[in-house]
Amino acid sequence: MFGYIRPARGELRVKEFELYKSCYCGLCRTLGKLYGPAARMVLQYDFTFLAMLLWEGGKKPVLCAKRCMASPCKKHCEASGDDSMAAAAGYSVILAWWKICDTIHDEGFFRSVFARGAKLWIRRAYRKAAKQYPEFDARVRESMNELFHLEKVGENRLDRMADAFAKILAYCAESRSGDEKRILEQLLYHVGRWIYIVDAVDDLEKDRKNGQYNPVDRRFALNGKSLSEEDKAYLEITLAHSQNLAAAAFELLKENCWSEILRNILYLGMTQVSGQVLSGTFRHERDGLPR
Repeated sequence: MFGYIRPARGELRVKEFELYKSCYCGLCRTLGKLYGPAARMVLQYDFTFLAMLLWEGGKKPVLCAKRCMASPCKKHCEASGDDSMAAAAGYSVILAWWKICDTIHDEGFFRSVFARGAKLWIRRAYRKAAKQYPEFDARVRESMNELFHLEKVGENRLDRMADAFAKILAYCAESRSGDEKRILEQLLYHVGRWIYIVDAVDDLEKDRKNGQYNPVDRRFALNGKSLSEEDKAYLEITLAHSQNLAAAAFELLKENCWSEILRNILYLGMTQVSGQVLSGTFRHERDGLPR
């Protein structure tokens, strides 16, 4: 789906990296348990981040050594013990469904064959998740329809497009209340805005080759040209702005057992990914994270 919200591997201590992997594997296990084996294909770093972010402050994860299809011979550690894991799993299935719908909408019949197969593969999981989180599904549907419309009319305001997508992640805070909800909405909004812009830059060449809409291409009226250094400087500033606002909101939240890893992601991981995407090296970098 996306996979841009990830830690800076080299800056994590060994125990923090092992803890991160346990959450990643725990989310995979939760997807399979709640929504069936097919749902595991939507596993992403972004929702590992969400599971850690929504984790109740006073709770510690229950760590268990288990085997799975990806590691049948060697046991690995999996984290469980909080409702945030179930929520992150449900949200990830719903967002994956609508992302697949977007891909089918953009790519046409022949190029979207794989996406159509994936849609059939996770249909049952999506229906179950949508029944479990109907308000979230309805809001995502509304925002995706807005994005479809803006793409259709050729919207050239990057901020307008990023806002429509950012609201989707902000909806993930709906289960909270009071100040915590307000803070999480701000944090997730700016993380969502950052994801949308990074994804648009990363997909620029692919979208151009396939004749598809790309908001960065429209914003800078590239017409087949590459991003200039001035364009990249603008994008670097706007990405850093959303990253800083997300990090500032995070510091207003109560600490939980994942806080140091979350800080690594918000302060270092996002900076690293921004630089890699803008320099065109993101797809070639190996970070040692679980696959």
